[in-house]
Amino acid sequence: MAVLTPLSLVLGVLLEDVGGHLLFLVPWLFAFMTFSSSLSMKFNDIKVFTTYPKTILFSIAFLHILMPIWAYFLSLIIFDDHLLTIGYVISVAVPTGVTSVIWVNMCKGHLPLSLSIILIDTLVSPFIIPLLLDIIAGQSIAIDTSKIIIDLLWMIVLPSIVGIILNEVSKGSVRNKFGKYLAPFSKLSLFAVVMINSSAVAPYLKDITWELIGVIFVVLLLAISGYTFAMLIGRLIWKDSSIVTTFVFVGGMRNIAVGVIVATTYFPPKVAMPVVFGMLFQQVLAAIFNKIIQKQQLKNDVLTV
Repeated sequence: MAVLTPLSLVLGVLLEDVGGHLLFLVPWLFAFMTFSSSLSMKFNDIKVFTTYPKTILFSIAFLHILMPIWAYFLSLIIFDDHLLTIGYVISVAVPTGVTSVIWVNMCKGHLPLSLSIILIDTLVSPFIIPLLLDIIAGQSIAIDTSKIIIDLLWMIVLPSIVGIILNEVSKGSVRNKFGKYLAPFSKLSLFAVVMINSSAVAPYLKDITWELIGVIFVVLLLAISGYTFAMLIGRLIWKDSSIVTTFVFVGGMRNIAVGVIVATTYFPPKVAMPVVFGMLFQQVLAAIFNKIIQKQQLKNDVLTV
C-alpha cells in the first residue's frame, strides 16, 4: 500500500489524458470496494453501540468536528487559499478508513468496537460531509448538496448494506467463499481510483513549486496530528489500552478515496490536491504508530510483571 499508492498517483499524472476518459468508472469502482469490505461486517457490530455509546459518538465527533476545525484553521493560517482550505477539510472529514481494522487487530485493539465505529461512521457520513461542505464552501462555491448525499449513499451506504445482508444471510460463508477472491480486486480498484482521479490534479503536479511543497508538508502535518491527537486524547479519556489503540487507528486513518471523488466531482481541481496527497502517508504512519503502541504495550506488560 505504501509503495503502490504513490506509484498509482504518479501514473495518473503521467497518463493524464487516459485518466480523464475513465472518470465515469470511479463511482462503480468505489461501490465495489465498499461492497467487498462490508462482507466482513454484521449488523451485530452496531450492538456494540449499547456498550460504548460515548466512545463511538466521541470518535465520530473527533473525525467530523475536531479534525475538520483543526484543518480549517491550519490551512487558513498557512495558505489563505479558500480552495486549498476546502481540500484540507475534505481530506479529514471523510469516513474513517476500513483498513484501520487491520492495524487494530495487529495491535490487539478492540476489534468489535472498531467495526462498530466504521459501520456507523460509514452510514452517517453521507449526511455529515455535505453539511460540512455547505458550511465551509457554500457561500463562495455553488455545490449541489443533495447530489453529494445521493452519490455517497450510492457509493457507500447501499453497497455496505448489501454486503452486510449477504454476510448475515449466508452466516459468514459468503465472506469465506468469495472474500479472499474479491480482496485483490478491491485493492486494484483502490489503485485505479487513485490513478484516475490524480489525473484531475495533474496540471498542478507537473511543475514543482514552493506552494506544492507546502501543500504536501501540511498534508503530512495533518496526518501526523490525526494519529498524535487521537493517542494523547485517548490516553487522557480511557484507561483500557485496547480502546485507546482502536481510537488511534480509527482517528488517524481516512477513507481518502471518498474525499478524492467528492473533491474532483464537485470542486475545481485545486481542491483535490490536499486530498490526493493524503494517500501518501496513511499506511506509513500507521506502521510507525503500530510500533509506538507495541512498545508501550510491552513496557506496560513489564511493569505489570
